[in-house]
Amino acid sequence: MDSIQEMDNSSISQDGVASHAPSSSSSTASRYENQKRRDWNTFMQYLKNHRPPLALSWCSGAHVLEFLRYLDRFGKTKVHTPICPFYGYPNPPAPCPCPFRQAWGSLDALIGRLRAAFEENGGKPEANPFGTRAVRLYLREVRDLQSKARGISYEKKKRKRPSSAHQQTPSLPLPPPRPPPPGAC
Repeated sequence: MDSIQEMDNSSISQDGVASHAPSSSSSTASRYENQKRRDWNTFMQYLKNHRPPLALSWCSGAHVLEFLRYLDRFGKTKVHTPICPFYGYPNPPAPCPCPFRQAWGSLDALIGRLRAAFEENGGKPEANPFGTRAVRLYLREVRDLQSKARGISYEKKKRKRPSSAHQQTPSLPLPPPRPPPPGAC
């Protein structure tokens, strides 16, 4: 997620000194692992800066929602409000004052990475605040709101059934096109 990446170019040590991560770590870990680490560090910094500061063990789904709403400040996706004349149009013809938000897909991917990072950092799956019902409902609400605002529906992708190479049927030639009906020119 670009906004988190921009916010967390350096890490803060326990004594409050910022230090840039060594560049060698990016060559050994995958992009996903690097992004997951940056997201985790950003969330931990958010908890540290929370008033009052919040320990991870006390973190709940409500705190995760607070974090997601905080991230909306750095969003780059225009989300039209229902009173906007461009509500429901995927490509509005003129600018409008509607707010910028984090895109649903970015938030969904972020929560997936943070869920994994929580467990990798010693959290129990049943206590994972990123997997709470409130967070799932919030993501669904954001998805629905953004799809209506843009006039685009998010359809669940259908799984492709794996086909065996030896069971494939040979392709048959297509039949010739039908002539147009009389008077339809």
